[in-house]
Amino acid sequence: MLAFVSPVRFAPTIVEYSVKKSLVLTLLVLAACGPKVSTTTTTAPVGAPPAPVVAPAPVSNLTGGASPRSAVEMFLNAVRAQDIQAMSVLFGTKNGPSRDNMNRDELEKRLVILQCYFNHDKFRILGESPGESGHRIVEAELTRGSNIRTPSFYAIQGPQSRWYVDNMEIAAVRDFCRNT
Repeated sequence: MLAFVSPVRFAPTIVEYSVKKSLVLTLLVLAACGPKVSTTTTTAPVGAPPAPVVAPAPVSNLTGGASPRSAVEMFLNAVRAQDIQAMSVLFGTKNGPSRDNMNRDELEKRLVILQCYFNHDKFRILGESPGESGHRIVEAELTRGSNIRTPSFYAIQGPQSRWYVDNMEIAAVRDFCRNT
């Protein structure tokens, strides 16, 4: 059976307009408040076991290193990776990381200079000894090309018993920056 459609259309009344408007608003509110559905697309073949769920890496707000040696190791890894952000949470003083205690522009300039001087192909820690005023002196061997240098790094303990690299022996690696 065919439904009869009136050939004449009347203009909607104010009541019809209000009902339609209310219905649309109600649907929008329900859609916004309803349960969120997400879909996941995989490239695994049909019938294959699901891929293992990998937990996100833990987020750490800790700065500095757990020890003087780890602070220097992480600092040198950040230099090698050219990661100014990582360097800024390892370079610091007894007051904490330099990113929290220095003007940003000044800090960035210093870290770029340090990156030039201490850039290396590989490094190894040679030892650690007590220094003055609570510092620990960490000796490292840096290799860049065929050049090997052994600068000292000075680490100091800061807040939350974390260690920060607050000074280093630039004179030992001055030729590293000239050869770039």
